[in-house]
Amino acid sequence: MAGVVTKFLDRVMHTRVLRRWGQAADGAAGTDLESLRSLRARARALRRNLDRVIHEAEHRLALPVIGSNIIRKPLGTDWAWRPDLWKGAIPVPGFSSVPTKAEVYPGATIFHDCRRSELTVRQIRNTREADIAPFGFRMDVFRFDGSFLSLVIDLPDEAARGLRQKHLIRMDVIVEMEKPLEIFARLNIKHGPNVEQIVRELPLNEEEVMVEFDLAYSKMNEKRVERLWVDLIFEGPEMNQVILRDVTFSRRPRAEL
Repeated sequence: MAGVVTKFLDRVMHTRVLRRWGQAADGAAGTDLESLRSLRARARALRRNLDRVIHEAEHRLALPVIGSNIIRKPLGTDWAWRPDLWKGAIPVPGFSSVPTKAEVYPGATIFHDCRRSELTVRQIRNTREADIAPFGFRMDVFRFDGSFLSLVIDLPDEAARGLRQKHLIRMDVIVEMEKPLEIFARLNIKHGPNVEQIVRELPLNEEEVMVEFDLAYSKMNEKRVERLWVDLIFEGPEMNQVILRDVTFSRRPRAEL
């Protein structure tokens, strides 16, 4: 009840302040100079705070909304998903000297074989107009004495439910890097005791960075599919910064011929 009363009083006061300054503006042309000087000082003090509020509001409201799950979906999509790492704030946003098998967030794990880790990772807030995902994921790699670095993303159960060889699984990525490197995506499908793997290289020189995994070329047993995960493999990451602004997955049946 107290909150309702407070909001009502705020609206009343706001209306009165607007009316008062509206009257001051209407009468400014006929106000004596001494009063006008005082009025100007008060208006400037008020404007400084108003400008601060407007600046912060425009900045924050221009950002992708936290929790937003807007995903570009190809025609015929029957499942689409954005991992939580790019959708919402995580409890611990950054790690340094990241060891292998380090879980950044449930469902997102770093793997490498460095003897001494000089890898730093951090979740960052996306701010660009082109960004759809609320958050991005940044990796800073300094000295790298290992042979591989990968980010493993576990797909949810919905990705495996009803999966058929007629399906295409698509991964869209928005990525930035300080210097060129190769990134490979490996889809892993566990079916019974076996794991089917399909590898694609991300076309980083193209405007739209996406890969599609055509399950028609796999030997998976449709009746025994248990789970899926994707390895993002970074080749030659030493002395580089890689920012994954967004990662999304979608699934659709292949067009019948």
